[in-house]
Amino acid sequence: MNTQPQPLSRRRILFTGAAAGAGALLVGCTSNKHDEDPVAAAPVADTSGAPGKAITIGFSVPAADHGWMAAITSNAQGRAKQYKEVTFKAVEAGEDATAQRAALETLIQSKPDVIIVLPHDGAQLTASGRKAMQAGIPVINLDREFSDELAFRVLIKGDNYGMGVAAGHFIGGRLKAAGKTSPVIAEIAGIDNLPLTQERSKGFKDTLATYGFTVGHRAAAEFTIDSGQRVAANLLQAAPVLDALWNHDDDQGVGVLAAVGQAGRKEFFMVGGAGSRKAMEHIRDDDSVLKATVTYSPSMSASAVSLARLVANGRGMGDLAELGVPKEIRLASETITKENVAGYLPLGF
Repeated sequence: MNTQPQPLSRRRILFTGAAAGAGALLVGCTSNKHDEDPVAAAPVADTSGAPGKAITIGFSVPAADHGWMAAITSNAQGRAKQYKEVTFKAVEAGEDATAQRAALETLIQSKPDVIIVLPHDGAQLTASGRKAMQAGIPVINLDREFSDELAFRVLIKGDNYGMGVAAGHFIGGRLKAAGKTSPVIAEIAGIDNLPLTQERSKGFKDTLATYGFTVGHRAAAEFTIDSGQRVAANLLQAAPVLDALWNHDDDQGVGVLAAVGQAGRKEFFMVGGAGSRKAMEHIRDDDSVLKATVTYSPSMSASAVSLARLVANGRGMGDLAELGVPKEIRLASETITKENVAGYLPLGF
């Protein structure tokens, strides 16, 4: 079979999207005189980094009671300061969805050009997103997804299922390479009734299954240091021998590592989650059972500010053919190890 690329004049390209028309088939001309890439010839999106019109970006996220959430706010603020035409208007989200709904109501009435929202609860705040959109204010839905696509112009989020996949591949691959056939694998999840925790666990379970492995011990904590330490201590008592452990959250992992140290356990290795600076330093220094962490980066909020600026100015994204910003962006979960940690440290929270 000939695998050499064909000259452009011989290529046949089928477009099934709206841009190609209804079922249109575009065939490369046989004459070089008419050779022209139809995508290259299309209008180019304005992706200039030059300042656009002056805009106000509204911003609402839950209180920073967690290292990751604090980084969400600081990353967004830092990115907004890079754009001299942007006025960044943060509003208190309160302690729950009801309080955030009231704050968003006030924000909508002030008529910003764009609103970035990380909701306490996506389903409960969907109506607020729809109200903003109906008022002509584009909404950038950050991380926790609204239940109705009419409630946002752009969704940018991490990959919770992908976190489980990344952790599963690191653990499964390492155990397989060590010749383990029936390893004892543990998992310390976050809050179990949250969809994000369920997605992480499913990705982990599904991926381990491809290696022929299963989770032998599982417990849920609460994304806090104290809960991580308490739950890990109980799990370690229930599992006198372990080969590997995945902890969903690096803030919670501070407590998990404390429990491991108190128990004097060293026979297993551990993978973290999210990508905190503290976790990366442990990985770099190789001073604990923590050998890797899988990312769920708060840098997404800085990207949300950049996307809000593009949307408000009617611009597209560099190197994409489309003239506007995509509807959804999901960040890949990457695996940080001792070999590559130096490159990720600047992104740690």
